[in-house]
Amino acid sequence: MNVLVFAPHNDDEVLGVGGTIVKLAKQGNDVFVCEVTAGSNQERVKNIKNEALNAHKVLGVKDTIFLDLPVVELKHYSVIELNSKVLSVVNDIKPEIVFIPHKGDIHIDHREVVDAAMVALRPSNNPQLKSIYAYETLSETEWNVPSCDNFFIPSVWSDISETFDLKIKAMQCYKLQLKTFPNPRSLEAIEALAKFRGSTICVNYAESFMAIRIII
Repeated sequence: MNVLVFAPHNDDEVLGVGGTIVKLAKQGNDVFVCEVTAGSNQERVKNIKNEALNAHKVLGVKDTIFLDLPVVELKHYSVIELNSKVLSVVNDIKPEIVFIPHKGDIHIDHREVVDAAMVALRPSNNPQLKSIYAYETLSETEWNVPSCDNFFIPSVWSDISETFDLKIKAMQCYKLQLKTFPNPRSLEAIEALAKFRGSTICVNYAESFMAIRIII
């Protein structure tokens, strides 16, 4: 199967889906990651892209697509162009499983990516698509205003006990993104969340998702 992960920013895919990416890749699936935005500092962008490619090599990602759209500016970017670029990725890969950010995340880029992805993933255009899941991103999902619309309510769990070490190894590739604890983008916080999600289903480590659409 083809699996597509949309990451508004570099490292979102590791934080939210890293362990599951490894598991799906090991099962023989082709996993693609679409990094949507990039900054304006070209030297920093180059370094982060290299970090992303190194992280994706650890995870077993087949290919990485960089759209290089303006970070923190997607709200002001042409909706037609954003939708077109995201649709092009979907049409090229024809995914059967897709992971997208959570609509309730605090970062506006995440919400814009969700909207564009859902337009591109309409059932009428994707007869091969079997499931769409929303993932949580530390420092984004938990920091928004608490409301019924913003709550992340997991309904699907992925046991990553056997792949958690590679999730951590991939995150360590993002030297420019990692913070020290108690910042949520720290290795300690990543482990704490994975243990908490794991304890919900009585395993050592897990990632959780919200089921957006599943076709049986």
